[in-house]
Amino acid sequence: MTTPIRRVSRRMPGWAKAVSAVVLVLVVFFAGIRLSLVPGLKDLFGTQTHDRSGPALLQSIQDMSRYDAASGNFQVVVDLEKDTKFLPDAIRGSRTLYIGAGTVDAYVDLGKVGKGDVTVNGDRTSATLRLPHAALGKPALDPDRSYAVSKQRGLLDRLGDLFSDNPNSEQAVQKLAVKHIGDAAKESGLTKRAETNTTDMLRGLLHSLGFKEVRVTYGG
Repeated sequence: MTTPIRRVSRRMPGWAKAVSAVVLVLVVFFAGIRLSLVPGLKDLFGTQTHDRSGPALLQSIQDMSRYDAASGNFQVVVDLEKDTKFLPDAIRGSRTLYIGAGTVDAYVDLGKVGKGDVTVNGDRTSATLRLPHAALGKPALDPDRSYAVSKQRGLLDRLGDLFSDNPNSEQAVQKLAVKHIGDAAKESGLTKRAETNTTDMLRGLLHSLGFKEVRVTYGG
């Protein structure tokens, strides 16, 4: 009589499968770093960029009545750090050092000048103009002069970037850069410079038209 042979179950426990999956991800991650350091392999396995964007559509047109009288160039160093409670930075956390460069325009809105704000004498030799105070435009970040100096990320953040739709997003530091540039523009005296330049422009224009005395004030 033959004794039946029992097959021994060799199924891998659930915890072992989870550990194996993590190890596999780490191996792929660090292997990718090593391959990027080998000359020639970067070009062999590199990605290609194709621009398949559609044409830009004109949505609206606005007539501009403001006079851009001054423009300031600013640069700010943004140091943004994000920490996680109860976890060291090497595991979860990030720190980005970003150089933000941009411009802010100062303008006088001539469209707000009413009939009562312009006074001309009878023989057209003297004119008085009352204009609104100069204002600041929105800060415009220059992508060609703005860049990340360094990025430090914890292990979990690096693993998360592998499955992120936008792993290189710098939106947070860009917003901070725009805010700091805007704050610096308010303290720079740019609006005062814009009013001085506007006054000089109007005086030169009216003098060329025969006016001998031109007075420009700001208010409202």
